[in-house]
Amino acid sequence: VQLQASGGGSVQPGESLRLSCAVSGPTFSPNDMAWFRQAPGKEHVVVASINRSGTGLWYAADVKGRFIISRDNAKNTLYLQMNTLEPEDTAAYYCAARSTSMSSPYGEYDYWGQGTLVTVSS
Repeated sequence: VQLQASGGGSVQPGESLRLSCAVSGPTFSPNDMAWFRQAPGKEHVVVASINRSGTGLWYAADVKGRFIISRDNAKNTLYLQMNTLEPEDTAAYYCAARSTSMSSPYGEYDYWGQGTLVTVSS
């Protein structure tokens, strides 16, 4: 199973980016999926998560109202629409997936994508 993240880049404050994470590999249909990020010198933290049906969404407080997580199960792809980006959003963003469904975005994830770098600077 592979998770391939893409869509990172360098933008100015206030601009938008859309990250994608394509899941490939046989016989894996993810339940919970999430985006994490790690800023330079900071911990790896969960940014947003979504359950399989798309009805269970969770956002970190500092991105709520600006970021939107979504998924297309037919395409096995996870998305993160990031609006009104701030310099504090600068980080490497990672997608993750697990076969279980949990009520919390925390806990173990089975598969991880490589990071895609987002830089927000004027």
